[in-house]
Amino acid sequence: MTFSTFILAQAPVETSTMSTLDMVLFFVAVVGVIAFGIWQGNKETKGAAEAGGAAGYFLAGRGLTWWLVGFSLIAANISTEQFVGMSGQAADWLGMAIASYEWMAAVTLVVVAFVFLPKLLRCGIYTIPEFLEYRYGVVARTVMAISTLVILVGVPTASVIYSGAKVVSVFFAGHQVLGLDLGSITVGCWIIGLSAAAYVFVGGLKACAWTDLIWGAALILGGLIVLTLALGAMRDANPQDLIATKVANSSATVEDLENAGGWERFMLLNDGKNSEAVAVAGENLSGGKLHMIRPKSDPAIPWTALLIGLWIPNFFYWGLNQYIVQRTLGSKSLAEGQKGIIFAAALKLVIPFVIVIPGILCFNLYSHDLRAEATKKNERILSAIETVDVSGQLSVHPLSGSFAKVDPESAIRVIEHNARVLGEKVEGLASATDETLTQVNNDLVAMAVSKNVPVGTKLIDYDYDAAFPVLLRNLMKPGITWFVLAAIFGAVVSSLASMLNSASTIATIDIFQKLKPRSSQDTLVGAGKFFTVLFVLIACLIAPNLGNPAFGGIFTFIQEFQGFISPGVLMVFLFGFLVPRAPRFLGWLGILVNVVLYGYLYMFQSSIPFLNRMAICFGVVFAVMMIITLVKPMAKPVVMPTTDLIALESSKIAKIWAVGVVVATIALYIFFY
Repeated sequence: MTFSTFILAQAPVETSTMSTLDMVLFFVAVVGVIAFGIWQGNKETKGAAEAGGAAGYFLAGRGLTWWLVGFSLIAANISTEQFVGMSGQAADWLGMAIASYEWMAAVTLVVVAFVFLPKLLRCGIYTIPEFLEYRYGVVARTVMAISTLVILVGVPTASVIYSGAKVVSVFFAGHQVLGLDLGSITVGCWIIGLSAAAYVFVGGLKACAWTDLIWGAALILGGLIVLTLALGAMRDANPQDLIATKVANSSATVEDLENAGGWERFMLLNDGKNSEAVAVAGENLSGGKLHMIRPKSDPAIPWTALLIGLWIPNFFYWGLNQYIVQRTLGSKSLAEGQKGIIFAAALKLVIPFVIVIPGILCFNLYSHDLRAEATKKNERILSAIETVDVSGQLSVHPLSGSFAKVDPESAIRVIEHNARVLGEKVEGLASATDETLTQVNNDLVAMAVSKNVPVGTKLIDYDYDAAFPVLLRNLMKPGITWFVLAAIFGAVVSSLASMLNSASTIATIDIFQKLKPRSSQDTLVGAGKFFTVLFVLIACLIAPNLGNPAFGGIFTFIQEFQGFISPGVLMVFLFGFLVPRAPRFLGWLGILVNVVLYGYLYMFQSSIPFLNRMAICFGVVFAVMMIITLVKPMAKPVVMPTTDLIALESSKIAKIWAVGVVVATIALYIFFY
């Protein structure tokens, strides 16, 4: 894209507004579904309370059918973490490669259904940490419970609230209710947080499951509407504008685009040569955006991560993450749980078509808007560039991939500032190329790190996290805006509700009940409601601060911090499932070894892609646990408890569906190889 194109793109992005009819229908839909969830959850919880209030509130009375389990898994999983973070990564240089999180999840779910779920249900547990006490002891359970709560409330819960507010606030800019600015990120965070907490507080998991049924179906339909509209916009767009957004190695011409439809244009613009060129964040140098297999040098998802690294967060998330697994623990039988999981796996194959591809399309269609959104963020940094940080020193500021290309004047200003902070001299900047400007500033930042000079916020070329909101803002028309926005709002609220429900379950069952073992069922339910309120308040206070570009994008922020626990927890559970003579103390030791090692790699080896860091931790924890087990195995294998609360017969139909899911996943990887 030429520099002049970007100069023209500096104009402010037009604020999106909703018609009165859309606003009324949106609020009616949201309030109606939440009220329905409260009614269903309250009704079912009261019925289950006679047989055990905690089981009714935290596990829906262990009565969820396969279709409730399946839709609930998807609705709990898909949120603006994906709509903002994943679509943003797709709009940036990663493209379809980010879809590996979804398509590999489909295969992961197959394994979870037939390996993890039978072992977890057989124990009759409420929480994942509870399994660790049966297998390893109370210390392992406590360590995992506390670390899970810290990560769950502080990272994904707060992130979902923030990213949801980022999407929804775009449509309510300029509107006020009771003196509150609905376009404010902070106000949006509190509205979303309190909406989710309302029906979790009253109805527990059953309320979540019933609302998830509606939100999950609406989410898929709404996503398909957005994809259809985006491809239509691509078909009608001016080829002269589109050609400027093609990837570096694409051979597409204006003439090619003139004779192509929406999907063909999408393929032409984003399919470069599948070469082994060096991948640099923000640059499309490694084959375009339509290839699942990225070079080994890719900073986010190198092909090496597909071998081990990416499987670790997948298996942890789908098999051992409380807010996901809690749905399957509430299944009425093993067979129902397995069918629900495989149904969710099939739906995961569709998700990239309604999230990832629209993110790529947004860059092709509205890159000037993404640039304008970045300009707004950068203005705040540039206006305060001479401000000292908390240490009392001036900071140097990095530049993102093509910032010097899109805004050379600001790049020069930043470089001159950084040089002054370091006491260095730089000359000839006015005539330097954008590549030279970028390299000069990279050298200054590296020098700052070596001298322990504070490194401030990075200036960005595009606000990629704004991709999906920008797409909605430009595509939505009166009469359909309310439905798509309600579906996305529902995805946010359902994911958040799931997180609050699982966090309160862990806090109640794994911590509160341990401290007060004689608590009545009503007391446990009351504690669960108290923790729901506490955690939503904490998350809402954290959430508005996540817009800082220092986090590197919301999706990356979430995945990075999950690495502190996911490799260690996964290995501890694998040993618990497969090595009955592994010593009990390995339960807490494996988790702590991972926290320390990942922390070291995160602080001092940040150049290693985080998925590869996870793989390193996974391997080290395995080695430690295996050596100790070989040297000092338990005299007798651990015998796990067995419940008679639900039927434990496996589903034959689910096995047939599972084969179809795996075959379809392989076919998609071949097509987008």
